[in-house]
Amino acid sequence: MDNATVLLAEDELSLSHIVRESLEERGYKVTLCPNGKAALEKYQDKKPDILVLDVMMPLMDGFEVARQIRIKDKQTPIIFLTARSQAKDVVAGFELGANDYLKKPFSVEELIVRIKVQLSRTGTLDVKPSKEKESFRFGEFTFTPHKNALQRGANLKLLTSRESEILELLYRNQQQITGRDDILNKLWGSDSFFNARSLDVFITKLRKYLSADPSVQIINIRGQGYKLVY
Repeated sequence: MDNATVLLAEDELSLSHIVRESLEERGYKVTLCPNGKAALEKYQDKKPDILVLDVMMPLMDGFEVARQIRIKDKQTPIIFLTARSQAKDVVAGFELGANDYLKKPFSVEELIVRIKVQLSRTGTLDVKPSKEKESFRFGEFTFTPHKNALQRGANLKLLTSRESEILELLYRNQQQITGRDDILNKLWGSDSFFNARSLDVFITKLRKYLSADPSVQIINIRGQGYKLVY
């Protein structure tokens, strides 16, 4: 959606301004709130397309904001930002109706991708129906990109949006080299050093997930890119 409206509730001022500026550079309209009470009031007034809520905020935490919103509104996507890393906190967030959960510190680019994914699920972005239901088989795995799901037998691994995007690019170029710069420019928008290091981390994680089937590998082609083989 062009000019989608984002309600961003974050009491860490430096972080909130960085995120707001990054979103506005990409055409989003951002309402910034310094605490949970203000976020709930602005939600009722603005009716944004998506909410990005810090969990730990003064006056009212993000969980309580989401709980009150979900009493009447089950549709507007909610993404939590949090420094909490315990599984019980993540579970609590989803039980309150969160659509996604991003742990601090995080990449602003990853947050933007997750916002796009959530908006696309509500039909606010141009997503081709023909691709929504696609699942791919390689080795012992079944990969369903629109669900960010990688399954091997009864074992299901839910990928992050960025992990899923990278794996889909590699799959669609299977047995061929997917250029490193092509991945960076397509998914991050630039091949900066910071983005390149982020890609390295995601590739390492994907290799770990795929190691359950030794016949499936992501091979590094020095100076060129990566190749998914099986």
